[in-house]
Amino acid sequence: MTENLSTPLASLKKALPRTARAAAIPLALAALMATFGDVAFAQDATPTAPPTVGDAITKAGEAAGLADSAFMLVASALVLLMTPGLAFFYGGLVRAKNMLNTLLMSFGAMAIMGVLWVLFGYSIAFGDGGGLNAFVGGAQHFFFNGVGVGFDRGLTIPDMLFAIFQGMFFLITPALISGAVVERMKFSTFFVFMALWGLLVYCPVAHWVWGGGWIGGLEVMDFAGGAVVHVNAGFAALAACLVLGPRKGYGKRPLLPHSLPFCLLGVGLLWFGWFGFNGGSALAANGLGVLAFTNTQIAAAAAMLTWMLIDQITRKEMTALGAGTGAVAGLVGITPACGFVTPMGAIFIGAITSGICYVTATMRAKGKVDDSLDAFAVHGIGGFVGAVLTGIFATGAVTEINGLVRPGLLEGGMDVFIKQIWTTGVVAIYSFVMAFIILTVLKAVMGLRVSDEAEDRGLDLALHGEDAYASESAA
Repeated sequence: MTENLSTPLASLKKALPRTARAAAIPLALAALMATFGDVAFAQDATPTAPPTVGDAITKAGEAAGLADSAFMLVASALVLLMTPGLAFFYGGLVRAKNMLNTLLMSFGAMAIMGVLWVLFGYSIAFGDGGGLNAFVGGAQHFFFNGVGVGFDRGLTIPDMLFAIFQGMFFLITPALISGAVVERMKFSTFFVFMALWGLLVYCPVAHWVWGGGWIGGLEVMDFAGGAVVHVNAGFAALAACLVLGPRKGYGKRPLLPHSLPFCLLGVGLLWFGWFGFNGGSALAANGLGVLAFTNTQIAAAAAMLTWMLIDQITRKEMTALGAGTGAVAGLVGITPACGFVTPMGAIFIGAITSGICYVTATMRAKGKVDDSLDAFAVHGIGGFVGAVLTGIFATGAVTEINGLVRPGLLEGGMDVFIKQIWTTGVVAIYSFVMAFIILTVLKAVMGLRVSDEAEDRGLDLALHGEDAYASESAA
């Protein structure tokens, strides 16, 4: 092959002048490198101007935007994970014959609420309501109209990313209510209830607090949803208990959890996802997100430890159910406060919330109201306590990383403390009354409860035709 190439090369060498041959060599090398390395060697005819301070700021802003977007994509996924986590937390606490039904109440929320958020929910919660903007958003973003990848909201993340992050909160909030109605409510009716309650209650309340409504205008502090999510869902759960009535055999025989390992698995997924829930509410990868993330971890640990110690003192044993419930109570309590308090404040909030939820759950178990999985005791009471404690422990020490903080009662902020109490109370009353009305109407139109036969047989088979633990002998 060398011989075959030698003759043409020799002829080419004679044909080209010396200067042309000298130029051909680097050009050939450049072509070869561009072909294999995709390297451009061409230079502009006019020299480029040196970078300015403005150019550096622009590039830094673009880099920050990319980092914030990446952070918020992960945070959104973490919040989504909380709904399956809730499903397993609740699922492990019911009897085996109702496991699938309980799981589907949460997974069903991912379906129907995910669609409704795009169609109507986002606009009602975060749209401009014009003259009614203090109370409800407008219709300009129905069907996600105008929600793109631009930056119209003035954030460092795209509008669509903000919308989908907030949509994850819309998914899990009505699913929390299911803990009060498991093992006896018709699945189809619960589906309709979630849709109506989400649009008529959750979205307006979210607008009041975060969407430019009247509560936000009062500078009330709710970093990640103490009132919007937990008080809202918890007091709706109380209304559901009262309208629906107790399970068969409630108070007469034990209605024991069938799988505490599944319960603890759910707690772990919730705890993990909560870092996106609270940390992501900073809406940027910054110091505020770090503070919220840190406080979330600390409060959950303090609350779990508190519940375990109370168990040991009162029962002479530390229970798995108590440990898991305590952790969730702490996560609920720190949610409104995580961006406004120091880590030491987070310890106090976690411990106090856990103790009050323990007392509430214990009293509930001795009463006639069948809040099956303590949705009201943990989320309603825990969220309310967390909101009030935010008004106590919020500190000016975090002003540098969160300019929205208002010093609480410990620093002389009596007005802040009072606002936290009465505005959260308004949310609680609104949610309770609206849930009671919606459920009463649905009771007349669709019926709320399954038949006695279905309740005895189990809702998995009666409503879904499936068995969570089917054996070969049942095939």
